[in-house]
Amino acid sequence: MRYLITGGAGFVGSHLSEELLRRGHDVIVIDDLSTGTIRNISHLTGNKRFRYIIDTVANRSLLAELVDDADVIYHLAAAVGVKLIVESPVRTIETNIKLTELVLEMAQKKKRPVFIASTSECYGKSTDFPFREEGDLVLGPSSKGRWSYACSKLIDEFLAIAYHRERGLPTVVGRLFNTVGPRQTGQYGMVVPTFVRQALSGQPVTVFGDGQQSRCFTHVSDAVRALIGLMERPDAYGQVFNIGNTEEVSILGLAQRVIAQSGSTSEIVFVPYERAYEPGFEDMSRRVPDVGKIGQLIGWTPTISLERILDDVIGWCRGAAT
Repeated sequence: MRYLITGGAGFVGSHLSEELLRRGHDVIVIDDLSTGTIRNISHLTGNKRFRYIIDTVANRSLLAELVDDADVIYHLAAAVGVKLIVESPVRTIETNIKLTELVLEMAQKKKRPVFIASTSECYGKSTDFPFREEGDLVLGPSSKGRWSYACSKLIDEFLAIAYHRERGLPTVVGRLFNTVGPRQTGQYGMVVPTFVRQALSGQPVTVFGDGQQSRCFTHVSDAVRALIGLMERPDAYGQVFNIGNTEEVSILGLAQRVIAQSGSTSEIVFVPYERAYEPGFEDMSRRVPDVGKIGQLIGWTPTISLERILDDVIGWCRGAAT
């Protein structure tokens, strides 16, 4: 099989490429390196079944050529990270919606199956825990830039489902819940690599808000298994699936565990949201997935604990610093 991965030089894309190659498939990556990095895929470039192209997905003629040559498409290219979303809302909205629209348009011409990477952010301020795919979504007002990312990814979801229902395009949407692991950068606000780097360098570990907000963190290898498994099942087409861990931890608790597991002497410092992001910034109190739907369809369940996730990230950050 030949796989096309948009945003394939990013954190998740590089791990997905690695696993598909390990399984004997051909992989083509397109990435403009706006948030990804060539370092993520440099170890793959010697594989004759791997090819990468440094260009934007917005290059219509190139994308048409790549789609024509692919059997399956993973569309991972997107604006990522709360920091980027708050600071560059126009880029966030345009990148997410325009690129997804183009990928679906090109895939439709050849009827290529497409995986659309979405996010747990789509659940917004819902308090119906754990989050289920068919549950209501509760977003804040449009005056709060925080919600532009969730809204843009929801448009992506609506487009993917519409293409399937109206035009018969095989599409699958995966809502990823805080995927973490080696190669992830804290550059755009990702909390785990940020905490780990702060702890390893002896800097204060900065917890935003009061730290009582909670999250569930998914190891990238578990997420990749889900992405591959879903695209192997035609009965997944036209549906939305949660992809996440169910082990919940407060952000304060996460900071304490990072410090303990890394053997750091760092102190924890609380930073108000308005200083970290923008005045009036809104956050979710909890983000917990129900993964029964994906488990029932493909037998997927997360296997890697938070303790092991943190060990992996700590080990990788130590190695990257040497």
